[in-house]
Order: sequence, then C-alpha cells, then structure tokens
Amino acid sequence: MTATTTGARPAASDLVAAGEPAVRRPFLHRLNPIAKLAAPLPVMIALLFTRDVLTPLLFTVGALALLLLGARLSGRAIAALLIGTPAGVALIGFTLGVWVDRARIDPAAVGADVVLVEVGDWRFTLAAYLVGVATALRIAAILLLSLVVGLTTTGPELVRALVQNLRVPYRVGFTALAALRFVPRFRRELDLIRAAHRVRGLHRGRGPVAALRRMVSYAIPLLASSVRHAERVALAMDARAFGAHPIRTERVISRWRARDTVFVVLFWAASVAVFWWGLAVASR
Repeated sequence: MTATTTGARPAASDLVAAGEPAVRRPFLHRLNPIAKLAAPLPVMIALLFTRDVLTPLLFTVGALALLLLGARLSGRAIAALLIGTPAGVALIGFTLGVWVDRARIDPAAVGADVVLVEVGDWRFTLAAYLVGVATALRIAAILLLSLVVGLTTTGPELVRALVQNLRVPYRVGFTALAALRFVPRFRRELDLIRAAHRVRGLHRGRGPVAALRRMVSYAIPLLASSVRHAERVALAMDARAFGAHPIRTERVISRWRARDTVFVVLFWAASVAVFWWGLAVASR
C-alpha cells in the first residue's frame, strides 16, 4: 500500500476484537518503542565508563524491578532473572577478579588486606573480587536495560515506530523487517531438510566430523531455498509498487503520547541521580 495516509487509525494497543473484554497490558508494553529505546540507551553508554560498584548495582536492581513490574514475563523468565542475574554476576566477578593485577590495586581500597583464596604466593583478595564484580555488574546492567525494549517490543512494532516517528524511510525499515522474517523461515526449512535427510538415511554417524558433514550438506539446499524465497518476496513487493511513492499508508499508527515523554524524562532524571550518588560515594 502506497497511498497517502488519510486519517488516524487505531494504535496496536487500542485494537480489541469485537465481543472480547479489553485486557490492560503492563505499562512497558503500552509505551512507544522509541521511548523504550531512547530512555536506557544513554545510560547503557555511560555505564561503560563507570568504575565503582554502587552505580551499576543500582542500575541492575532498578532494571530488574522495572522488568518485573512493567513487563509481561513467564514464570521461567522471572526465575531466570531473579536467580540467573546474581549467580552470573558472582561467577563472572570471580572470573574477572582472578585476572586483576595485584600491583594495580590501591592498598587503601576496601578489602585489599582480606584474602579470599591463597595458593602459594598467589592471593585472591576481596578488593580484586570487587573489581571483577564491578565489571560484571556493568555487563548485567547493560543487558537488563536492553531487555526493557527487547522483552516488551516486537520487530514489527519497532520498525513501525522508526518509520512513523523517526521518519526512517519505509523502504529501509520494511526491507529490514522482511529480512528478519527470513530467520524463522530458515529454521523451518532447516527442520524440513534434516527430516528429509533422516528419511533417506543420509549422513548417519556421530561425532564432530559427522556433524560438520551434515551441516555442509544442509547449506546448499538451504541457500537454494533462501534464494527462491527472496525472489518471491521481491516479486510481491514489486507487484504492490513498494517504494514507488514517498510515503506509505499505515494500517496501524504508532503514536507518541504524553506518557512516553514522562517515561523518558523520569528515566533520565533517575539515572542522573544514580550517577551523581555513585560518584559522590566513590569520591569519599
């Protein structure tokens, strides 16, 4: 569809099937994808330059709380966040702390004289562990902040918001979306190819060599299938005059509302306060 937009149409969050009660979604799902992308992005960049423990710790806890309260998560996802985050931070912190040079640790730092593990002349101190934990917390905070948009936004919603709100050319946006659609199709095609090979009794055997031989045999039919699918998509887009007009009629409108502005402003204000507090505590 390439005609000019003639009127406002309902947003995705406003569409309710006839005869069905309206289900109120968690607030993160009701926000504009651009707001969920713009709010944590500066924080994720700034976290790369922090060196204290308190700042990434606060952002890790805050991102966890935001996901648990504002996103629709399954019980397995909640358990993974609550158990996997501290376990991963502890393990990665230990792994990174082992490689910390003792000569670069300030003797006056917290835990510099507390030995956790001692093997011969090698000592693993609490200060080295805290250095590793600080890095692990930065990684955890960045990953959790990225999940704010990743767990609450679909690919079509993000592309729709980029095209309508940020004026990204729809030729670029929907071409990228078509490319994303290839991924699940390739997965189904690969399952069909594997099933066909099993029926024919091809490439039996175990071990890494047999697995590599099977993957090589899957590559050619998978490539042929992808070329055929890309040709069909290109013909369909050309038949619909995709890209022939400067704008495109949208079936679903992605709106930027006042709540999106409030979310971004509050998120940035809270982030500035956290960074200020972390720097104040680290400078003491």
